[in-house]
Amino acid sequence: MTLLYIRQWSHLMAILFSALLLNGCQQHKLPELKQGAVILAFGDSLTLGYGVNKEQSYPSILGQLSAFKVINAGVSGETTALGLKRLEAVLEKHQPQLLILFEGGNDILQKVPLETIQQNLAQMIELAQAKHISVLLIGIPEKKLFGDTEPLYEELADLYKIPLEGDIVATLMTRASMKSDFVHFNALGYQTLAEAIYKTLQNSGALPGS
Repeated sequence: MTLLYIRQWSHLMAILFSALLLNGCQQHKLPELKQGAVILAFGDSLTLGYGVNKEQSYPSILGQLSAFKVINAGVSGETTALGLKRLEAVLEKHQPQLLILFEGGNDILQKVPLETIQQNLAQMIELAQAKHISVLLIGIPEKKLFGDTEPLYEELADLYKIPLEGDIVATLMTRASMKSDFVHFNALGYQTLAEAIYKTLQNSGALPGS
């Protein structure tokens, strides 16, 4: 194998790797939020803002960052099965243009089968989309030390062509400086979470870019 051939092969592999990387970084798009639109933050205690004051929860901070009304519909201890039962009524009550779906942490802690979690989340996404409500999905990490986001979230995002914030929760869970206890964030953690979600909404087209 000549040196020229090796260089050509290396260059080709670099191009292929770059293409794959760019393709993996592509984010599904959302319609831009209309003036006066309502954002519904739906989830468990991490949405509710357990461990901090209400104004320090991520939905409150996201409302400040985005200048949109953000409804905090978090319920401590909720599983995806319970979330599925209450979602339709919450959507009917608030009539959001965008749903931020942040569920599954309690399921994973309780060792609910991954297939069940995925099915429940899928039904929630379908429920929102049937009402022409956009969805942003927030990924939950696997139940292991320094675990990455559970792959089912990326599968759902690809299946339903919705954007996924798949990094921030797994990252925050590894940083003691961002947490108030084993599973909940402190004020700085919720601030960082809100900023990451805000950035994802910008990248997806729902909010104007910086």
